[in-house]
Amino acid sequence: MHHPGSKTVIIIPSRYASQRLPAKPLALIAGKMLVERVYERCSNIAEVDEVYVATDHEKIRRAVAGFGGKVLMTSPDCKSGTDRVAEAARQLGLTDPRSIIINVQGDEPLVEPAVIHALIKSMLADPEVEVATPITPIKSADELANPNIVKVALNAYYDAIYFSRHAIPFLRDIPNEDMSKWFGKYPFYKHIGIYAYRLSVLLGHEGAQSSLEDAERLEQLRFLEGGDVVIRCIPVEYEAVAVDTREDIERVEQIIQQRTLFA
Repeated sequence: MHHPGSKTVIIIPSRYASQRLPAKPLALIAGKMLVERVYERCSNIAEVDEVYVATDHEKIRRAVAGFGGKVLMTSPDCKSGTDRVAEAARQLGLTDPRSIIINVQGDEPLVEPAVIHALIKSMLADPEVEVATPITPIKSADELANPNIVKVALNAYYDAIYFSRHAIPFLRDIPNEDMSKWFGKYPFYKHIGIYAYRLSVLLGHEGAQSSLEDAERLEQLRFLEGGDVVIRCIPVEYEAVAVDTREDIERVEQIIQQRTLFA
């Protein structure tokens, strides 16, 4: 249930600099900027009180203001999306520690409102859950072997034990030169990079540099390494389509076109 002072806010971290696609948030996808598409998808969720873009660049600030979105300027020195979202939440002056802050990646123009809804529902149902994040079954041996696809090991309550770019758990009795032999022998899950945090946990771990986080380059590991935060994983049916290259833009445009045809 919602408490009177608590809010549910989506913050979309959006950096201007991207190695593979310069000025990525402003890239046009079927006539609309990437950042605008993400913002629109996030604005369709009944339980969400406000949606903001958190950026470090004046061009993105102007673009978001131009399509009528809310935007917060954050430091160019933020080390990760988590830190950018924490800085933005601080600027909003939210005070109720039970407020829910949702970090939605700024590079997923097809993000499903249903996935965000599932995270909010789990947070409202169980006050013990401090961070919630979606997971989905791994569908191929290629995904299992791909370090860009983040794997998660779960306990009996679907809380994360560990996240890794490597396939976990290690299947000792199956040769590991070829991951395709592993696929199907265990229900491997992959992580989808959307997070719901309690405000208190987000601000309590802001800027917390963790050696596991640095090793894997996975910002959620700071919460596990501290040893005091439960990350509840919510199984969903969802295939993330992130935009990192021109080819990705074409792929997303095709999906949008197909959806429009069959809508």
